[in-house]
Amino acid sequence: MVKYTLCNVLVITVSFIFNVKTAYMKKILLFVVLFSGLFAFSSKAQLTNQKLFDTIGFIPEHYAPRAAKFQAEPIVTGRIIFLGNSITEIGNWGKLTGDTTVINRGIGGDITFGVLKRLDDIIVRQPSKVFLLIGINDIGKDIPDTVIADNIRKIVTRISQGSPSTKIYVQSILPLNPDVPNFPQHYDKEAHVLHVDAILPAILAPLNCTFVNIFPLLLDSKQRLDARYTLDGLHVNQKGYEIWVDYLKKQGYL
Repeated sequence: MVKYTLCNVLVITVSFIFNVKTAYMKKILLFVVLFSGLFAFSSKAQLTNQKLFDTIGFIPEHYAPRAAKFQAEPIVTGRIIFLGNSITEIGNWGKLTGDTTVINRGIGGDITFGVLKRLDDIIVRQPSKVFLLIGINDIGKDIPDTVIADNIRKIVTRISQGSPSTKIYVQSILPLNPDVPNFPQHYDKEAHVLHVDAILPAILAPLNCTFVNIFPLLLDSKQRLDARYTLDGLHVNQKGYEIWVDYLKKQGYL
């Protein structure tokens, strides 16, 4: 049995065209061939350019109302902003830093694409400092490491352009501990955490920001997130936040 590919069919059709006697029929058949080729090319292009990963955060039903709440708040400039996902949202930054004017811009389940969408709310407030922690949910959704790092670069670039006087601190993604009870298994990808943290300094070096490596702060002897400082192997507890903020203060960032 002979198998016909699209290319075979087009060749046969073209050969047939040149054996047709009337010019009118030749024009019709040539149009059919060209249209078929264009359709095949478009289909192939669509296939190879499809999205290879999901760009929506883990809990979109939480994202929309929280982002709307942020936009409805009075615009006060010159404050410190903590920006990120649930690890940021859970933190009581006013109490931790001793500054009740600190603004919390964490949204549980958020990813780098989500932060990029809501940067206008950050820029309009012309913050004195921004502490960014984002990327673990991207890893949980299998977004490529290089895409995560490049999105973080875009976040820093946009804040710098829109609020030039803002000091930006990009914090490394925190370690994980899958041996802790209730650990969410789709985050068991520490190799990606290490890779993103490793490539960020070079990507951010040309930009107006400071890379803060908080990864080593909460490690145990196995180089995992110490069970004493975590709720579930992913999120940190009060003691973990205290060690984290104490480090930021000792480094002169707060």
